[in-house]
Amino acid sequence: MKILVVGGGGREHAIIKSLKKSPRVTEIYAAPGNGGIAADAICTGIGAKDLAGITTFAKDNAIDFAVVAPDDPLVLGAVDLLEEAGIACFGPNKAAAILEGSKVFSKDLMKKYHIPTAEYRVFDNMDEALDYLKTAPIPTVVKADGLALGKGVTVAMTRQEAVAAVRACMEDKIFGESGSHIVIEEFLTGPEVSVLSFTDGKVVVPMVSSMDHKRIGDGDTGPNTGGMGTIAPNPYYTEDVAKVCMETIFLPTMRAMNQEGRTFRGCLYFGLMLTEKGPKVIEYNCRFGDPETQVVLPLLESDLLTIMEATAKGTLSETPVQFSDKSACCLVLASQGYPKSYETGYPITIPADLDAQVFVAGAKLEEGVLKTSGGRVLGVTAVGDTLQEAIDKAYREGAKVTFENAYYRKDIGARALRAKEEVK
Repeated sequence: MKILVVGGGGREHAIIKSLKKSPRVTEIYAAPGNGGIAADAICTGIGAKDLAGITTFAKDNAIDFAVVAPDDPLVLGAVDLLEEAGIACFGPNKAAAILEGSKVFSKDLMKKYHIPTAEYRVFDNMDEALDYLKTAPIPTVVKADGLALGKGVTVAMTRQEAVAAVRACMEDKIFGESGSHIVIEEFLTGPEVSVLSFTDGKVVVPMVSSMDHKRIGDGDTGPNTGGMGTIAPNPYYTEDVAKVCMETIFLPTMRAMNQEGRTFRGCLYFGLMLTEKGPKVIEYNCRFGDPETQVVLPLLESDLLTIMEATAKGTLSETPVQFSDKSACCLVLASQGYPKSYETGYPITIPADLDAQVFVAGAKLEEGVLKTSGGRVLGVTAVGDTLQEAIDKAYREGAKVTFENAYYRKDIGARALRAKEEVK
């Protein structure tokens, strides 16, 4: 089969490497791909938001199956266009992708169907939002309604920070139209858990849980990033917690979307907070998380292509989805200065005998040499019998991957190891 994967980051590289294991896959194309992905797929250079270009390419090259991975093309309706052209797809259509595309929609959906989440207010008028903040509980959370490259959420620890976040969204328009509507919501506390799941609109099959590390600095300090590393499984996500989440969050969300005429098929990401009052939804994503995908898919033992086809056909209940009982750790190597200003263009050295998988996010090929081209450059993922083994291996092998100005956190997984002791 000829496969097209839309996207060009570490998440897409992980998906492509997993799809390559399927004996039915003959060729994989990436749109646009990147310098590292070029080792595993044919990079087309077509932008992920160039829906017309992607659809034309898929038809002209007789693509059998397409995987739309990033949020932007999903929210814009890439799956709708591809399916209209007769190309089978993995990913939600435009009507279902609104679950991530609009935080106002998702919060209102949870309220309507009694899915546990933080209390919230919606505003489309800045003066009304600022007036509300005069008496709102602090800390609070300010969210731009639409997509904002993962940067549209501000956890405001002071009233001044909350006011600044509202003005940045609604007055300065730093997120464009995405900030025209905002959500101001209750500040929740507790361990965070990411759960990716396959769903065909009839059943929900959760993948291995994971724990992301968003802040740039050790000890969870400094500004938020796209993710500096992940581990799986998340020790806080026990069997008992999983049962509660399935009954109160996962299945109710799928049924709610069906009720709304927006059946969701693809990967539904649940960002959860385990509060004292039980698990609550922080956010939904309509696709594989990044870098969570880089620790979850290396633990998948079943055929990813077969699972993806089943979500599109509505036959997921008949399809085996098996994960290893091992642990995984992904260490993200970034350019020094990320997420602010940083330099790129440095050659990357990856040993051929590395005992770990490397998923490339921000790199380009120049005359056959792989060079840095982004903030988050690559992820080094190691699998071990225990979480400690996976972490140790990720750091040991990650140290062998080199480029000038490389930066990485030294404590990925440390919180999870402490948690394992707490939940014993």
